[in-house]
Amino acid sequence: MAGGGGHGGSTTYNGYTIHHPKRWHTLTGKGLCAVMWFWILYRAKQDGPVVLGWRHPWEGHEDHSQGHSHGHEASH
Repeated sequence: MAGGGGHGGSTTYNGYTIHHPKRWHTLTGKGLCAVMWFWILYRAKQDGPVVLGWRHPWEGHEDHSQGHSHGHEASH
């Protein structure tokens, strides 16, 4: 009774039938899981020091701001 045999691609336990996933569901789930972890690790590489408080978000952009500030000062 408890944990009875399968019904053609499914498992029955205590009267509840659980169907096994199709192969494309499994492959799609693994692929999306990989994309998720790559994205998390990429964002951790980019934003990790800021999130952990090791540096401020505005630090490290001096090379861009210097070029813009001189141009804006000359035009005013």
